Amino acid sequence: MKKFFKLEENNTNISTEVLAGLTTFFAMAYILFVAPSILGTTGMPTQAIFLATIIASAVSTLIMALFANVPYVQAPGLGLATFFSYTVVLQLGFSWQQALALVFLCGLINVTITVTKIRRLIIRSIPEVLQHAIGGGIGIFVAYIGIKNAGFLKFITDQSGISSINGLTYQKSMTHFKSGISSIVSNGSVTPSLINFNQIAPILALAGLAITIYLVIRGFKGAILLGIIITTILGIPLGVTKLDAATGNSLATAFSQLGATFGAAFGSKGMGSLFNDPSRFLLAIMTIFAFSLTDIFDTIGTFIGTGKRTGIFSKQDEQEFFNGHGFKSKMDRSLFSDAIGSVIAAICGTSNVTTFVESASGIGVGGRTGLTSLVAAVMFLLSSFLAPLIAVIPDAATAPALIIVGIMMMGAFKNINWSDLEEAIPAFFASVFMALCYSISYGIAAGFIFFIVVKVAKKKFTEIHPMLVVCTCLFILNFVVLAIIE
Repeated sequence: MKKFFKLEENNTNISTEVLAGLTTFFAMAYILFVAPSILGTTGMPTQAIFLATIIASAVSTLIMALFANVPYVQAPGLGLATFFSYTVVLQLGFSWQQALALVFLCGLINVTITVTKIRRLIIRSIPEVLQHAIGGGIGIFVAYIGIKNAGFLKFITDQSGISSINGLTYQKSMTHFKSGISSIVSNGSVTPSLINFNQIAPILALAGLAITIYLVIRGFKGAILLGIIITTILGIPLGVTKLDAATGNSLATAFSQLGATFGAAFGSKGMGSLFNDPSRFLLAIMTIFAFSLTDIFDTIGTFIGTGKRTGIFSKQDEQEFFNGHGFKSKMDRSLFSDAIGSVIAAICGTSNVTTFVESASGIGVGGRTGLTSLVAAVMFLLSSFLAPLIAVIPDAATAPALIIVGIMMMGAFKNINWSDLEEAIPAFFASVFMALCYSISYGIAAGFIFFIVVKVAKKKFTEIHPMLVVCTCLFILNFVVLAIIE
């Protein structure tokens, strides 16, 4: 195992990698229960989604572990699952089977882009200042996820600020909603503010944050994972850790329902009917484009933000990536492993699989090789049997880990000259917009756009890589497409 994963070469050991894998898994285990809740709104059987999520996550993460040998974990992305359900199915009118077919086609496009080295050109085109901004921005994003999950914030909006409910345009006369309210979209009138800390879960999260900080500062081995465990235990007498959580997940029921979703993308209700209506052909193409662009840049942002700073992708690996052929570099293999994930997801019957930004939590405790991913993949497989045990870990326990890891990652900002507006403006938009828009790809888009604006203003046209211009135009086109289909 040491030789296969090259542990000594990557300055790590088995115990560190196991701790890293467990930390990453517990930081993102929520997706096992959130994905079925979101995708279930489309009419898909939730128990089947639960099992499909486990299978797709485990298989794609195993590929990342064994083929790429990097500590990244894959699972259906939360943002992509939301887009799948509320936009593609509930708003645009595609059946969930057709939506799975769209995910499959998106995966094929991403594999093609990776194999033909288009992703390599994209990464080469990203200026160094934006690479640092992406790294620090992911730190802000991860920390913000932690702060939000901890329940430290509340968001206030009045009736005039509500844009839509359950994916439908909100009207003041609407007072009742069939099957309740599953989603609310508000405009810029939403105001975030600090809670009054009169609820036990945020107080537990605050205590967990203090405990985790103490353990990290004192240099305890496995401090972040230990913080998750201690906070979970403290939550039992407080009623935050629900020992009876997820008892509704039955493995037998899940397997019996899986037949409804497994391979549904290729049936008569999926790929067989996707392009039957000529009037919806362009809409289908635009939807695939939106899926693909988000998935591609989410992954690129995660790899750049976490891999270069920590040495997971070394200078030598970077040179092999840009100058070599085939899959010689870890970056090449990592991008391919990520790209194949959505293909696997569509076959299993769930939304796009992507490299989770929560992988940063395992990297933060020292994970450097595919052994970290292997441990997480095994945990995904075990979770089919241990769903109740995993479900008891509350957000209040994992949120502190994300906050601490986010702080660690923000060290990339030190490489940016903030006193020079030529660097500061695109860096600001690339980093801060990730958290504000809750999207790595949108942060990258903002950074690209304002990098070009600044360089045009300074008449430094030669410093703009042609591929950067192409990507920026695609982002703008994507925003136009979303404005049309929303």
